[in-house]
Amino acid sequence: MAAPGEHRALAAGLGLPPAAAARIERYLDLLAAWSERVNLTAARTPQARFDLLVRPVALHAPRLAAGTLLDIGSGNGSPGLILAALRPDVRATLLEPRTRRWAFLREASRAMGVDAEVRRARHDEYDGPPAVTVTVRALRLPSGELANLVARGGTLLVFGAAPDDHPALRPADWDPGVHAYTRA
Repeated sequence: MAAPGEHRALAAGLGLPPAAAARIERYLDLLAAWSERVNLTAARTPQARFDLLVRPVALHAPRLAAGTLLDIGSGNGSPGLILAALRPDVRATLLEPRTRRWAFLREASRAMGVDAEVRRARHDEYDGPPAVTVTVRALRLPSGELANLVARGGTLLVFGAAPDDHPALRPADWDPGVHAYTRA
């Protein structure tokens, strides 16, 4: 577990407004505590958690469109909770079918004070409208299933392996570290 204040310096190093840095610090503190009981991440040190789960997502937050965000297989909260913490103009829905990870996400979103709805569901059980932004980390899902969750003109961000090609998804020019697509 991280010592008190270890995550504070990392969050502050992003140059965020104080409220956003505090939300990121709370997230990292909870992640460290819960990871002792629930396998949320292989990153065991404060720096490793920050470098794997926060830094790469924070780089993309400024380009995110305001509106709805759907995070599929939210697990440990990255990227969905991170984006919700950094972008108060984004309304996040986090989908996580596993009970203990779902419980972590509910507690983390409450403690962070972010605008997020946490659903215990898989992507193929989602019954809401398509989102302006859909995010996925470390899941291999058919691109057709992902495309249907993205609103027309919206963005799909995949942190991990690129999905297979789909005619409704056009590659978008984003920064390295994420596979980005626009829904036609």
